[in-house]
Amino acid sequence: MKLQNRVALVTGSSQGIGRGIALRLAEEGADVVLNAREEDEQGRAALEAVLATGRRACYIAADVSRVDDCRRLVAEGVARMGRLDILVNNAGVQRHAAFLDVEEADYDLVMQVNLKGAFFATQAFARHRREVGQGGRVINNSSVHEQLPFPNFTSYCASKGGMKMLMRNLALELAPLGITVNNVAPGAIETPINRTLMQQPEKLTALLGQIPAGRLGQPRDVAGAVAFLASNEADYITGATLVVDGGLLWNYSEQ
Repeated sequence: MKLQNRVALVTGSSQGIGRGIALRLAEEGADVVLNAREEDEQGRAALEAVLATGRRACYIAADVSRVDDCRRLVAEGVARMGRLDILVNNAGVQRHAAFLDVEEADYDLVMQVNLKGAFFATQAFARHRREVGQGGRVINNSSVHEQLPFPNFTSYCASKGGMKMLMRNLALELAPLGITVNNVAPGAIETPINRTLMQQPEKLTALLGQIPAGRLGQPRDVAGAVAFLASNEADYITGATLVVDGGLLWNYSEQ
């Protein structure tokens, strides 16, 4: 197993891609700290699924849009699991609105969860790794929209574009500590965030027509990429974005 004797923290891991990542890392041998804003039935089910792999796991409720919660999440994860070797910044939200109609509260929510949360969770994680004198892995779950415009989701695209530059800067700053920093950029993935799309056959068919692979991605597709970047096989990869989109990025156009 590629990740045996390592401990991973996956933010936003009660459902969707985050849950898939947590489960895949456990299957590769890692112990896992799961997280979401609240502890609910979905979170408990995700925890049980990870525990069923035979790995150690715990669930910590924390709101990554709050700096104090980011720091508490890392500190409590270390206290409960002994250490953290891998951080996956997966928590994310999006809001649909034409630019002229965007409300400040929606803008703030998207930027605080998607970008501010990743920034300060990574800071707390990197401080921990510096204290123990060992390297580590940071993998951000970004999006093809870190470079692909997406009208009516401007704040989301801005947050993911910011995540791309955050990753590039931190790859340089944290390299002396032996910490690699990379992004995974999913395309259209079949998750709860796309539930509305799944219920609109015409829009879904049009989207599938722009994906050369001919299907939506699954959480396991993204999870496999994260597991690779977390492993020793990716020791010399930092400052990179690994696109997981079935070819969508270079074939997409707004209809």
